[in-house]
Amino acid sequence: MSMEIALRDRIIVALDVEHPDLAKEMVKKCESRTGFFKVGLQLFMAGWFDTVDWLVDRGHKVMLDLKFFDIPETVRLAVEQVNRRGVTFATVHGNDPIIRAAVEARGDMQLLAVTVLTSFGEEDMRAMGMTATIEELVYYRAKRALELGCDGVVSSGLEARRLRDDLGDRLLIVTPGIRPGANVRDGSDDQTRIVTAGMAIRGGASHVVVGRPITRAEDPAAVLAMMQEDIVAGLSG
Repeated sequence: MSMEIALRDRIIVALDVEHPDLAKEMVKKCESRTGFFKVGLQLFMAGWFDTVDWLVDRGHKVMLDLKFFDIPETVRLAVEQVNRRGVTFATVHGNDPIIRAAVEARGDMQLLAVTVLTSFGEEDMRAMGMTATIEELVYYRAKRALELGCDGVVSSGLEARRLRDDLGDRLLIVTPGIRPGANVRDGSDDQTRIVTAGMAIRGGASHVVVGRPITRAEDPAAVLAMMQEDIVAGLSG
């Protein structure tokens, strides 16, 4: 991907907090550096659409990460509801009928198919009796989602290069599991497939989703600035 995506929009801050007031405080600390925020299941259940509406009214972009998975008609109706709120990205799991229903209802919103969660590793694949590698499974799901009309996928940075090389520039690749140092993990980290922001963008990711390294920092804006410098280096490297 080239620099047609503004640097300000490259990092999506994951507002994975327990209360809307905490989310709003974090947005105010970050919005000098980014205008893109993720609302996941925890925050959405705490405040329903109020936080989403507040972000949109404030002029920010929203990734609503609810990973819809249900019967196709239910998914279609849910996506219709989301599309009325000015959301930029929404996420969906699912088989072909579920994805088709979501695509039908998306309107102007961009739809992202979840491939394999970044907390999922090769050992988990083997435990489930799957013989494919994670990279193969991610590629298959991404290819199918693109064929069915999704705008992009959620994928770790480890698979981004193959997706970009084989599926082209029209695919959005949104990458979670971002850490300031790809080899630095602590015992509380539930992410398995992690990379830095610069590595993800250099590998072909369109956007990166970052939560705890920013939201738990003393100076979230400073961490954002550091990661943006890493992204610029990744784009030029």
